[in-house]
Amino acid sequence: MCNCLICDRISLIQSNSNPYYVKELETGFVVLGDYQFYNGYTLFLCKIHTDELHKLDFFFRDTFLHEMSIVAEAVYRAFKPRKLNYELLGNTDSHLHWHLFPRYNNDPLPLTSTWVLDKKIRDDDKFKPTKRELENLKEKLLSEINLL
Repeated sequence: MCNCLICDRISLIQSNSNPYYVKELETGFVVLGDYQFYNGYTLFLCKIHTDELHKLDFFFRDTFLHEMSIVAEAVYRAFKPRKLNYELLGNTDSHLHWHLFPRYNNDPLPLTSTWVLDKKIRDDDKFKPTKRELENLKEKLLSEINLL
């Protein structure tokens, strides 16, 4: 078994114990971010444990990218940001996963990467959604995904 945060999160989804889980698609899982400094922050976790897009089979990769774009559109429609940032980095967690960051007019650093903002600020407990807030976010996102 690998030592991978994303695989651990997927295992929680599969055991019905990941409260951030929104929906399973053919190539990945839609989850909300643990912290919602950027309201509607969503991740799309690849079902296959690999560190690079080019290592995926062509057809799986094509579907993965298509599904990510569907999730991104749903995030955009559900949360109505000024701009949506798409990030697939893998520098810290080497398992393919997309970060979809809605950016708003009140964004403290609108012209920079979301990662520039100090982690202590982004991951402050005040941005961890309550159970009710989480359910509302999930409902909004799921309703838009199901429309696409």
